[in-house]
Amino acid sequence: MSHKRVAVLISGRGSNMAALIEAAKDKKYPAEIVLVVSNRPDAGGLATARAAGIATEIVDHTLFGKDRAAFDGALQAVLIKHKVDIVCLAGFLRLLTPALVTQWPERMLNIHPALLPAFKGLDTHKRAIAARATVHGTTVHFVSAELDSGPIIAQGAVFVRGDDTEETLAARVLKVEHRIYPAALGLVAQGRVRVVDGRCLIDDVPVPDAAQLVPADIP
Repeated sequence: MSHKRVAVLISGRGSNMAALIEAAKDKKYPAEIVLVVSNRPDAGGLATARAAGIATEIVDHTLFGKDRAAFDGALQAVLIKHKVDIVCLAGFLRLLTPALVTQWPERMLNIHPALLPAFKGLDTHKRAIAARATVHGTTVHFVSAELDSGPIIAQGAVFVRGDDTEETLAARVLKVEHRIYPAALGLVAQGRVRVVDGRCLIDDVPVPDAAQLVPADIP
């Protein structure tokens, strides 16, 4: 089997990165995590990646000031150097420029802690509770030039409980993230995902809308 070469971009502990690394240990998995890149030298996930024998690179955003284009250029150079096929954002706290994103059409993935298009941006769990949402979850999508707006590859949902706090809800959603991100990457690496009219099809079947999801309600 031909394995796609994957880079994971992180800014912190990299728990979703760790889930991808674990999935890729299976020789039948169609992707190999070959590189972890952080914009923060002290990101905890770097140690996790190194312990797994994965190459790491640091592209420190503070060295570029407000020049986002220069930062993205340095990041792109690192990805090219490592012959990366697919890029996965996993808690990467940088807004990438359209100039970079367009270099990776249908090859750059992100995971967002909400059921897009609801709750784009930050503080999703807090906002879901404040909005009295009954269902919440997470979304894997292709990255586009517009924030949290690329075609959706996979989603997973949980019920919002009456006694949920931001922390308890986040913990349950994170368990779903760790399940659906490796699954979504696997589908993309196998070439089973294509985008038609702005919507992802998996094996030529449209990805269902969030309203059709059955919440997992993970304990």
